[in-house]
Amino acid sequence: MKASILALTLMSLVTKDIATEPSAIPAGSWNKNQVIAHRGAWKKNKLPENSIASLKEAIRIGCYGSEFDVHMTVDSVLVVNHDADFQALHISKVTYQELLTKKLSNGENIPTLESYLKAGIKQKKTKLILEIKPSNVSQDWDAELAVRSVAMVKKLKAEAWVDYISFGYDILQKVLAINPKANVAYLKGDVPLEKLKQDGFYGADYHFSVYQKGEWFLKAKELGLTINAWTVNEIADMEWLLKSKIEFITTNEPEILLELIQEKKKQQ
Repeated sequence: MKASILALTLMSLVTKDIATEPSAIPAGSWNKNQVIAHRGAWKKNKLPENSIASLKEAIRIGCYGSEFDVHMTVDSVLVVNHDADFQALHISKVTYQELLTKKLSNGENIPTLESYLKAGIKQKKTKLILEIKPSNVSQDWDAELAVRSVAMVKKLKAEAWVDYISFGYDILQKVLAINPKANVAYLKGDVPLEKLKQDGFYGADYHFSVYQKGEWFLKAKELGLTINAWTVNEIADMEWLLKSKIEFITTNEPEILLELIQEKKKQQ
């Protein structure tokens, strides 16, 4: 494991001074709303979370972004799943072929990061919000997961589509070390905005309850940071965040939030 990390890190250092230019996306192409579908748009139509079907639904209904979670198998295949376990198989302890013995409820295989990104970059309206999940294996494991995630995005020329989030601060710092132009946002809620700005982060992506304590929105704008709130499913919370002029809201109810935004536009 350490040897492969070293090899990948050296590769990144060699190419680090080469500008990583995003793929050509017209300015203003992305959907103009605050909605990020949490694990895709799955709830309304009872689709599997983190499936390619739920990603396609988030794209179809016009979300600004669709969030998904990435883990790594024992044979270093990156897969999209929320939990560390997939149908009683612990992802970091099994091979990808072993994961293929199980199916999602709609008949899909567990998506690889490669297949998920390939589906996502067929369009230019919905961003792909890639959450790198910290493991319980080791820091080296997490570092390699970060390196491999960024490498896959680069391989597919998907940089313009992908923003990165994580509960692992060191994971996001690793992403920025490889690609300083990447947009990264921290999830845990325990780091002040000034520190995020200092370390080159794109913004804060904290549970909405964090923002109910103290002034976050004005300070973020002063610092040039974005604010995202997770996971917001109640209309009252959505309304408060929209009134606060938040940039992004991650929700299991993207259809409801999109409708609420449209209603508010009509009232203006």
